Amino acid sequence: MQLSFSYQKSKVIQALRYHFVQRPEVRTMLILVNVFAIVAAILFYTKKIRPEPFLLGSIVWMFLMSAFWYFLPNRIYNQSDTFKDKFVIDFNDNNVLLETERGQMLWEWNRFSNFFESPNFFHLYFDSKSFFLVPKDGMGDEFRHDLRGLLNTKIGKHSIK
Repeated sequence: MQLSFSYQKSKVIQALRYHFVQRPEVRTMLILVNVFAIVAAILFYTKKIRPEPFLLGSIVWMFLMSAFWYFLPNRIYNQSDTFKDKFVIDFNDNNVLLETERGQMLWEWNRFSNFFESPNFFHLYFDSKSFFLVPKDGMGDEFRHDLRGLLNTKIGKHSIK
């Protein structure tokens, strides 16, 4: 199964957001900050605390949301030349071959630790922090179904650690 593609900035940034939200430490931190902000708002509204804890919770919440939603995805996109290349990727039973104008890379299936699917991409993980995005844009329904089956067979869906 072969696919030619290039990346669209808005979709890559959305995929990077999915990556960050999938990280257990980020998810836990966001939940804790949201709980703190909600509890601080309730306590402030009922006049149990002064406005400073509520203000602190709101500032931390806004900082984290803007960092994970805007700053980090845009920074990663802008610093990576990978997202500006055109690719041809070939999936077969033994390996994955990725080709660009600059060269090619061959990955055996055992190099991948897991994968997950977001609305616009298949995220193929080498480890918990390094991954490759395969866009669904140029795929037909049958190709996507076959690729999903191949990925489930060769990699399997595992939680990201």
